[in-house]
This record gives sequence, C-alpha cells and structure tokens, in this order.
Amino acid sequence: MPSIEELKEQYQELNDTFDTAPEESIKSDLLMAFEYEYPGSSTEVLIDTDEFTAVCPWTGLPDFGTLKVRYLPNTLCIELKSLKYYLLSFTGVGIVQEHAANIILNDLKNICDPISLSVELDYKTRGGLHTTVIATYEK
Repeated sequence: MPSIEELKEQYQELNDTFDTAPEESIKSDLLMAFEYEYPGSSTEVLIDTDEFTAVCPWTGLPDFGTLKVRYLPNTLCIELKSLKYYLLSFTGVGIVQEHAANIILNDLKNICDPISLSVELDYKTRGGLHTTVIATYEK
C-alpha cells in the first residue's frame, strides 16, 4: 500500500490529458425550425435539459450541465429533435462554458429569428466553484 507521500508524488506526475474535438465539430446545420402559426402573440417557449455535456479545453475532462432556452417566437419555432441532435454534437468538444452559451445563443438566433432569446448554461460544480452563464438576445 503506497504512503501518502508516494501517492502525492504519483499525483503530481498525473499530467494526462484527453483528446478533444474542435469547436468546428459543433453541427449547427442540424438545427431546424418550423412555421409559428401565432406570430404577434406573447407566447414564451421554455426548453430545458440536464443532459448537456462538453469537455474542458485544457484537460479534456467532461463538463456536465443544465441548459435552459427561453424565447419569444417571431415567425419560426425551434424543432426539438433537431435541437437534441445539435446539443449532442457538443459532446467531446473542448470549449469553455461562456463560449458554449454564446455559440448556442447565436445558432438558435440564426435558425429561428426570435423576438427575444436567452440561453442559460448551468455547469455542475468544479473545483468548488459553481458557474452559470446567461447569454441573451433582444431584437
């Protein structure tokens, strides 16, 4: 059984990293939208998932989080199955949370041209720090 000092030495030698995919691997072309039949109404759409995952761009270790999308449709709505596949394309991508939230915001804005849109990305606590990023758009 190794001593605490031996384990400390072994730990300090742990410099292993894991392969990560580049941001270009995010498949925004998967996103689809459909015609919204009630333009002008003040209907707000809320979408959330607790299955969002990407990886740390420096270590390749996984980051897990909850994603909340809130938008006021203009003439198009986000098609949910395409959103799920799009979000799955972040798996393995080395990206910081702040960039992921803004990429998602921009991609969703481009696909459905909403009146307003917010993306909240709430990562699990890492290193004792909890972070939530909220990116917003208003026409």
